[in-house]
Amino acid sequence: MMNRKIDISSKDITRVSLFTALAAVSAVIVRLGTGTMLVPFSLLPMISLLSGMILGPRLGAISMLVYILLGLIGIPVFASPPYGGFIYILKPTFGFLLGFILASWLSGKVLEKNKGLLKNYFLASFIGLLAIYLVGLPYLYIILNLYLGKSTDITGVLRLGFFPFIIPDIIKSAISSIFAKVIVSRLENTYVKRFQSLQ
Repeated sequence: MMNRKIDISSKDITRVSLFTALAAVSAVIVRLGTGTMLVPFSLLPMISLLSGMILGPRLGAISMLVYILLGLIGIPVFASPPYGGFIYILKPTFGFLLGFILASWLSGKVLEKNKGLLKNYFLASFIGLLAIYLVGLPYLYIILNLYLGKSTDITGVLRLGFFPFIIPDIIKSAISSIFAKVIVSRLENTYVKRFQSLQ
């Protein structure tokens, strides 16, 4: 049986760890402002989009997956009580966390072939943001109705998890696009300068 080579460098591990840490820190920071909201305000959509656009689809998605796994094994890195543990999968908002993995992958995938134009970053972040809601809202509906027994129709779910957040999230996705473009451009310029210095 052939051993499958895992193509991941120490630099990749460092970058994945950085975005995993950013996700955890951003979740902890916003705890103070969550109050009694069922779906708390979060900087995590921004981090998930940035991870995909900067690290690429594979590493970006891995960084969000590692963040979620850390929380599920009991490390208190999530934004709302109980802050960690496997029981968190029964939280109505857990679907949004799963959406961050898909958002990171999709935003990175959109930029895989063309990272030169800012409009591509806006497109990538918009598609990533859409993925978060496409995963998070159905999960919210299922947990509220089937697990918690709270009869909530689609309009009610949108009032809880969509209408209060979509405008701020669009703004965050636009900011993410600009940040990602600047960071990627600087990284590419650094690589070019290093390559030229070796010639």
